[in-house]
Amino acid sequence: MLQAVHSHHFQPLLGQTSRLTLPDGSCLPIQFETLDQTPRAKMPNTERMPFSVAFNSLETTEFVDGLCALDVPELGRLEGVFVSRVPPMGRDSTLGYYYIAFN
Repeated sequence: MLQAVHSHHFQPLLGQTSRLTLPDGSCLPIQFETLDQTPRAKMPNTERMPFSVAFNSLETTEFVDGLCALDVPELGRLEGVFVSRVPPMGRDSTLGYYYIAFN
């Protein structure tokens, strides 16, 4: 299923809020921030353009990284998506900032 995910599936989510289901089954409210395509990372003979999605939590969280689930328009629920935390770098340090890479 993750091979069928393309950047255009995340375009409508930019600026929107959603919920990320964490590995322990709890839900974390999030807001999508950016969507970046990385054409230089594209492998020959592959259809999908690699891309990444960045988002932040809307509440304080201790979650760092792991396999999560996320609802995406047109695709439904994506299971087994690896989410990584990134440093706040001058942003509100009480929130969590995250990144998903689709290669």
